[in-house]
Amino acid sequence: MSVLPKIAVFTLGCKVNQYDSDAMLAIFDSAGFEVTDGLEYADVYVLNTCAVTSEAEKKSRQAVTRILKINPNAEIYVCGCASQNNFVQFAKNGVVYISGTDAKTKLARNITEKYLNKEPINSCVAPERGFSISETFEDNDGVFNLRTRHFIKVQDGCDNYCNYCLIPYLRGHSRSRSKESIVRELNEVKDRVKEIVVTGINLSAYGADIGDSLTGLMNTLAKFKGLRIRLGSLEVGVITEEFLDATKRIKYFCPHFHLSLQSGDDSVLLAMNRHYSTSQYMSAVKMIRKYYPSAAITTDIIVGYPTETEEMFENCMKFARKVGFSDIHVFPYSSRKGTVAGRMPVLPVDVVIDRQRRMTAVKNELCGNYLNKQIGMPQQVLFENESDGLWVGHTPAYVKVYSKCGIHNEVRTITPKRKFKDGLID
Repeated sequence: MSVLPKIAVFTLGCKVNQYDSDAMLAIFDSAGFEVTDGLEYADVYVLNTCAVTSEAEKKSRQAVTRILKINPNAEIYVCGCASQNNFVQFAKNGVVYISGTDAKTKLARNITEKYLNKEPINSCVAPERGFSISETFEDNDGVFNLRTRHFIKVQDGCDNYCNYCLIPYLRGHSRSRSKESIVRELNEVKDRVKEIVVTGINLSAYGADIGDSLTGLMNTLAKFKGLRIRLGSLEVGVITEEFLDATKRIKYFCPHFHLSLQSGDDSVLLAMNRHYSTSQYMSAVKMIRKYYPSAAITTDIIVGYPTETEEMFENCMKFARKVGFSDIHVFPYSSRKGTVAGRMPVLPVDVVIDRQRRMTAVKNELCGNYLNKQIGMPQQVLFENESDGLWVGHTPAYVKVYSKCGIHNEVRTITPKRKFKDGLID
């Protein structure tokens, strides 16, 4: 009997990609393969790619080169947003199969069949218009890989068509997972994990295509009394009294709101085709803090958008301080061919780099302010892993905490005494 190959599933990009990769790993693991999610030696690699920025797409290409340095004889399967965007860039030595953003668990099952039953997978040649995208939510049929914090994908696709973003073209229209399927998965994992992270490409759009809403989903999640519930990235429009009332019914709701901003200047928001103003954003922030006074509010900000002037950028920095974010993910603008903004002339590189540096300084200032407020406050920390003799975990507000007193996959009360690395320590 031949020895089964070791399979690595390497993931770039968002939590939705991570969920899909976890499902593929679970399929391989249950079939008896040795598996890993790291870029280490293996016989077979599945590369789940990202294309949200040109840098992410470049890293996806570079991953193939890195794999071949680790194992020149590796068989490589490529899927995800970067191959959906341009499959030709992955047609090179070592790559035996290329697909797009759809049917990732089907790919994993096909690979399993290939090695267990010697069923060949024909080389995939994309049609001229690229890979097709499903019109309905593709359920993973209860296949999942348990982590300390269990990601659950409830939505895919996006209908927003922001002027800088490729994702709606690569992921397709917004489509939602049925509540019945979500509940089945939660019932499977509820006794083995402590926290659920609800994810989607545009989570705020959940339910619009199936006669439901994210508020309705919160009411369903409230029935799972023993789980911490954390939400992925949200849009301003979903923040309503009704929605926040529903989150309050969840016993262990995590008051961490990643509220997408992109720019703190109204002119830039309009040019980006974002569907809110800074005043509407601030109203949402105030509403959140009425319900959760100590909530962590994090965001994404793009600096150096083609229409952004120095004055507009300064407005953005002022607005970030006014909101008082607990953290900011700062991105330099990345021009993407096929988008509206991709046809605009870009700003000089040195201008973009300077704005990234200055906004990062604001990020560090605000993050430090938020961490200082947590010092001396008892925190419920879910510990996930051990590093250099210290356990590492997160509070409900997603503050990283280091402690010698942790236990894997357990929630413990910790009172942080000072800042340490990128978080706090007791």
